[in-house]
Amino acid sequence: MAIDLTLLPRWLEVEVEAKHLDHLDHMNVMWYTHFFDKAIWNWYESFDFGAAYHTQSGWGSFALETHTRYLAELRQGERLGVHIRMLARNAKLFHYIMYMQRLSDGALSATSELLGIHIDMSTRRSAPLPERIAAYFDGLIAEHAALPWDAGASGVIKIK
Repeated sequence: MAIDLTLLPRWLEVEVEAKHLDHLDHMNVMWYTHFFDKAIWNWYESFDFGAAYHTQSGWGSFALETHTRYLAELRQGERLGVHIRMLARNAKLFHYIMYMQRLSDGALSATSELLGIHIDMSTRRSAPLPERIAAYFDGLIAEHAALPWDAGASGVIKIK
């Protein structure tokens, strides 16, 4: 998959530290999840869907499904970046894919797709996305669909 991540904002950049390594001397899978999650929250904060929204508005979101692919190992001292591409949504669900890139050589280290759902926190049940969030997602879906490279989605996660 030939992708140009410079066409998407970078939502996280960090260096792999000794504490991130497993007994195979590369980044442990739990840290991929951790760094993808940090990138999500950085992105969410950029459009007021972050911590305050999730703790003070009475609304929130849950992850329903993820699909992660590990493609190239990350070692101590290497820097990684995470980019996000919006794929689809309906009234309550949203689907995006994240790309983790080894910055020294541009190698795609991992991808992680996520299916999220908007929640009414008083009932802890699904609820329609607010119009401003839906409109933001719609804009990203159109913008990202026009990118000159395939998203590389697994096909496992689908929104009806």
